[in-house]
Amino acid sequence: MSIPVFLVDDALAGVSPEAIIAVTGAEGRHAATVLRLRPGDHVDVVDGRGRRVRGTVAEAHRDRIDVRAIRIEDEPAPEPRLIAVQALAKGDRGELAVEMLTEVGVDAIVPWAARRCVARWTGDRERRGLERWRAASRSATKQSRRARVPVMDAVLDTDEVAGLVSHAALAVILDPDADAAIGGVAVPTEGDVLVIVGPEGGIDPDERDRLTGAGAVAVRLGPDILRTSTAGAVASGILLARTTRWAG
Repeated sequence: MSIPVFLVDDALAGVSPEAIIAVTGAEGRHAATVLRLRPGDHVDVVDGRGRRVRGTVAEAHRDRIDVRAIRIEDEPAPEPRLIAVQALAKGDRGELAVEMLTEVGVDAIVPWAARRCVARWTGDRERRGLERWRAASRSATKQSRRARVPVMDAVLDTDEVAGLVSHAALAVILDPDADAAIGGVAVPTEGDVLVIVGPEGGIDPDERDRLTGAGAVAVRLGPDILRTSTAGAVASGILLARTTRWAG
């Protein structure tokens, strides 16, 4: 069984070996009542920003655990930085996309309100949608034993995504009709690498022109058409495999 990972917020700054960390709230209840952790069990506690504390359970309570720190590790920010621009998807496919992108190792996820999106996040629906996506990302962070939760801010429109493209070291748009294959793209060693994933109906031609005009490169994944919920993770894996991030 792998060592469980618990995600806490703002609780690891200044932590030193032998310090006691209280894992409370939903994380603590899960540890105490679902996993039934006991004193001496090994656990990792992460803050979602690169700090990992390896330790053991000192005390187990009804709704929390106290963890004694053994070793503190600060993981450097990875290079290049991989950003997934994910079009809003209908149903639970957006959350599925976020889970897979997180597990594969992206560093930031940008919700994109593309023209052909069936899902529309307006008003309070945007807040609820972001909450669902962030919850999916946090859960996948723990499942994949990451120390960093992907950054996820507000929903962007196409002009705002084009702004990201213009400052990226590399930006690719997934397009099944593209002449270039993703396997032939040179991946930079530093800077931001963007993977732009369109909605179920594909990217609107005007939006594609807007993004390629800003510097994005249209690429195809292969002979088959993938769902918007899976295409980004596959593309991200292909690009990451060609960096030093997956070399060790």
